[in-house]
Amino acid sequence: MTAIADRISDKIDDHIGEVRTEALDISFGEIISLHENKELVIHPEYQRLFRWSQEQRSRLIESILLELPIPQLFVIENENGVLELIDGLQRVSSVIQFIDSKGIDLDPLQLMGCDLIQELNGLTFEDLPLRLRLRIKRSSVRMVMIKRQSRSFLRYEMFKRLNTGGENLAPQEIRNCSARMVGDVGTRFYEFLQTCASLPAFRACIEPISEAELEKKGDEELVLRYLAVKNALDMFRGSVRDWLDTYMEGILLERLSFDYETEERSFGRLFSYLEFALGSGAFVKYRADIPIGSLAPAYYEAVTMGVWRALDSLDDAKAEDVKKAVIGAVQSNEFREVTGPGANSRSKLYRRIQLIADAVRVVV
Repeated sequence: MTAIADRISDKIDDHIGEVRTEALDISFGEIISLHENKELVIHPEYQRLFRWSQEQRSRLIESILLELPIPQLFVIENENGVLELIDGLQRVSSVIQFIDSKGIDLDPLQLMGCDLIQELNGLTFEDLPLRLRLRIKRSSVRMVMIKRQSRSFLRYEMFKRLNTGGENLAPQEIRNCSARMVGDVGTRFYEFLQTCASLPAFRACIEPISEAELEKKGDEELVLRYLAVKNALDMFRGSVRDWLDTYMEGILLERLSFDYETEERSFGRLFSYLEFALGSGAFVKYRADIPIGSLAPAYYEAVTMGVWRALDSLDDAKAEDVKKAVIGAVQSNEFREVTGPGANSRSKLYRRIQLIADAVRVVV
């Protein structure tokens, strides 16, 4: 038991110091100055700008005026010494909007919803007495800086752990933002997802996706989901989120190989065909041959990979026949059995893909 404890202690000691941090107390006035001088940058892809309501922003200002504790901020120092905000965007953006809204190109924040000092409601920064304006600017918050010498893997893990479990970011947003922590490899893969997600043929096929899912980067997650189905089917263990996390992490940390040119060509070829044959009805449920509902992820997996497996043999097939084959397959009892409750098992995932592949191969 002592030997095991020693090994654990040694392992922990090895990692301590691999993330170099510095904590400092900084005033909101200094934060605004850093932002104005582009020494502190806010990347919208880290967090969707202003998910907070006007009331939430106003209550933060009220808390600052009352000198209530404000949660710490996290920034990462890039190679040029510029700080990138990775946690605390809502707080920082709310204060900037209140004090200097031109800095983020928004209308001035007018306070509303303040319940401790209701007299603040309806006021802007300029309406406050000078003493209170200075109090806000001089109020400080703890900022934790992740130094540029830190290992990229641990920077990546830090961002992921800061945001996992919260409600501010959707899973794909966390993946996208975490990718930036890795450096050039992560940025390249993130930009690859964006490029594929913007392909017109892909956009046409996923047209039924809800606005709420698009806001959470659901289109980029669908690109990642296709890649995982195509390249890492054996890694699936029942949790789609864990599966996509593990697959993307393998690429970011270069544990898995990824041929960008080949993958981009394959993606374009598949979705060009899917747009031609199925269009916006590619990944939805059908009833009496009529498309119903929004995009169904289980159908997306099955149709993309089922058609991909048969794609080389479809050159001479009529698009209308392929469309009928897919629509017929997704309405079959066997397909419904592997897409209903409990569909997130590897055997059912394999089976629904095979059902689509078999159906379209019969057309040839």
